[in-house]
Amino acid sequence: MLQLYLDPITINCRKVLAGVALLDTPNHLNYIDYFGGEHKSDDYLRINPNATIPSAVDGDCTITESNAILQYAADLGSSGGDDSAYPKDIKARANVNRWLLWEASSWFPSCYVYLVEFVVKPLLGDKPDQSVIDAQAPKWNALAKVLDDQLAKTKYIAGDSVTIADIAIASPMHLPEASQFPLDKHPNLKRWLKEYIEPLPCWKQTQAAVEKALLPNNDKSSSKSNGDSKAAA
Repeated sequence: MLQLYLDPITINCRKVLAGVALLDTPNHLNYIDYFGGEHKSDDYLRINPNATIPSAVDGDCTITESNAILQYAADLGSSGGDDSAYPKDIKARANVNRWLLWEASSWFPSCYVYLVEFVVKPLLGDKPDQSVIDAQAPKWNALAKVLDDQLAKTKYIAGDSVTIADIAIASPMHLPEASQFPLDKHPNLKRWLKEYIEPLPCWKQTQAAVEKALLPNNDKSSSKSNGDSKAAA
């Protein structure tokens, strides 16, 4: 069974949890307290010397990047079954892979600025710096337009079926209202998030932990769980 080491509240950890749930990959969640600094402990550094979460271990194989974990989990979960979430066809897979790389290199860093300013800073008793948002906004809107243009042509990011690319790209937006993303400027992106991603069972079951930790005044949140599951939350 795939051993996951993560804290469900972070973007990349929530991405992995929602992804393995979508893929129906058997897994065991090993909770690593991010706010408590457990990702810097000696025990965890033996798994991931980068001191980052998430990580995954399958026997003698250790994976330390969230999108790489999704790719590996997809191959574990799709053996002999439905591979639509991460196609085995080389061209279809390359299409998914390009979006995974784009998310990690471009989309995540831009979205993270909004999350820090509008969610993390208030959580820590600080105030957002609008000048930081103003500086980032042109880049974010340019990246969002790339997605908006793509989603004008396809239902999901990589085609007409949901894939791990959708989970990866949605994850940095997992608190869209609180992060104050200007989604109204990008109607196709907004429709995709609201109508196709947020209703997914794998997305809904991993939302509560994020809201409880990062939006403590949101009474819709509920406690996170851990343990053995085929779709850990």
